[in-house]
Amino acid sequence: MKQPRYLFPEDYMADPSANVFNGRVYIYPSHDWDSGAAEDDDGGHFEMKDYHVFSLDNIEDGEVTDHGCILSLEQVPWGGRQMWDNDVVEKNGKYYLIFSCKDKNDVFHLGIAIADRPEGPFVPQPDPIRGSYSIDPCLFKDDDGEVYAYFGGIWGGQLQWYRNNKMLKSEYLPVGKEPALPSRVARLTDDCLQFVESSEPVMILDKDGNPLTADDPHRFFEASWMHKYQGRYYFSYSTGDSHLLCYAIGDNPYGPFTYQGVILDPVVGWTTHHSIIEYKDHWYLFYHDCVPSHDITWLRSMKVQELFYDEDGNIQKVDNG
Repeated sequence: MKQPRYLFPEDYMADPSANVFNGRVYIYPSHDWDSGAAEDDDGGHFEMKDYHVFSLDNIEDGEVTDHGCILSLEQVPWGGRQMWDNDVVEKNGKYYLIFSCKDKNDVFHLGIAIADRPEGPFVPQPDPIRGSYSIDPCLFKDDDGEVYAYFGGIWGGQLQWYRNNKMLKSEYLPVGKEPALPSRVARLTDDCLQFVESSEPVMILDKDGNPLTADDPHRFFEASWMHKYQGRYYFSYSTGDSHLLCYAIGDNPYGPFTYQGVILDPVVGWTTHHSIIEYKDHWYLFYHDCVPSHDITWLRSMKVQELFYDEDGNIQKVDNG
């Protein structure tokens, strides 16, 4: 695959979470549209209100099928507004969609919806996951069948309002040489409906074993993703305001993870959000940019290109073309 490929130019889709189910690639993005809301640093203009799922069996040039709306805001009993990032995992023949949405008090939580097929439709649970907060969930099923949820996003994602899983009276963002605010991880119950445990911080360390600091351009901001390569755990993420996709490697799902490098330099548009999968013996990076919308940052388009590793297992930096 020599050049990045835009996957669905007919509509604006972002934050693509790609998964392989039944020998086919399924992509679960957020659905951008122009609501007319004013642009602000907390993402108030990202007023997404439903999810679609797309599938294809040839990433290079295969036809992309839009299976239509699989869940909408009006179906979520606790939902208020802003259906942001989502992801799906298969467990015991069922498909579980985890999604981030603000409740009726404008606080983000994570919800679960269930389907019998990867194409949906998905039926939401009546309440959000207990103990959940913030945004950008990723579901990772390990080789032993255990499923882990990674989540968290700063600024509009509200992660800075929490410490040790409790909401603060006022938000606090680390500054300078303080350890950066990390994302969170929690193992799910066998039915994938709740957390087994309180979420833990996903610590990213430098090569000397020290946590990345708040002023490090490679520290975590949002868009957690987990995959395995040659038995090691690769935690990748967006740095937010420095607009990079970075990755770190650990030896278990909880970490800590040692920072390794940049996967992707800034794209056109403010946000960067991605997923990484293996399909037919090739690895691929799914992400988005705002080129088709002429840099309207709340109208993003999902794209894909091939990803490569060197002989030591390091991800080679992607050329966005």
